[in-house]
Amino acid sequence: MPHDQPFRVLIVDDHPLARKAIRSMLEPASDFYIVGEASSGEEALLLCGEVAPEVVLMDIHMSPMDGLEATRRIKQQYGAIRIIMLTVSDDVADLFTALQFGAQGYLLKNMDPDEWLTYLRALLDDHSEAARGMADKLFQRFRAPLGAYTEGPTPSMLTSREQEITSYVAQGDNNRQIAEKLLISEHTVKNHMKNILDKLELENRVQLTGFAIKHGMTRKGQN
Repeated sequence: MPHDQPFRVLIVDDHPLARKAIRSMLEPASDFYIVGEASSGEEALLLCGEVAPEVVLMDIHMSPMDGLEATRRIKQQYGAIRIIMLTVSDDVADLFTALQFGAQGYLLKNMDPDEWLTYLRALLDDHSEAARGMADKLFQRFRAPLGAYTEGPTPSMLTSREQEITSYVAQGDNNRQIAEKLLISEHTVKNHMKNILDKLELENRVQLTGFAIKHGMTRKGQN
């Protein structure tokens, strides 16, 4: 269903300059109308009840209530509001959590303004080819429950050492840190990483982290 009126947008970021930059991109666009700004998750939650936004552009890293918790609470109270996460990097673990809480997708803060608006419009248009090509394709592997897919790479394709390295990658360790923990050389870790990515048909550590999260290969809480 087309959206005839401008989207009512709430900007949430704890940095004034970031909010100003976002506002400067949205204000010239006739399909967006800024109804307010918030500098914290708590303020965002309150404003959702006061200014009735349709779209919330939510920074992830804020305190004391971060964007993830604010997303969870907003979606619980105002399920129809669409939330787009704002981040400076593809932080897969945070994005996975945000999607589980009901976020629509995410935008990188350092994108070109024209590209940023194009991506935002695509995320808000459930029927556009861009939305399916960007949001669904990029995020379906994170949204899916464990075991939802019978096709594609699986952890069983990896050796026990490769699975171990994958789990360390998922918790954010670099090659040097992994080498120290496993008492092997950094060169050996690099070779393992190449083999892991080749076997799983992945391109980088971000995608590998997403794979590990999807298959429950994270090491949080383990020694």
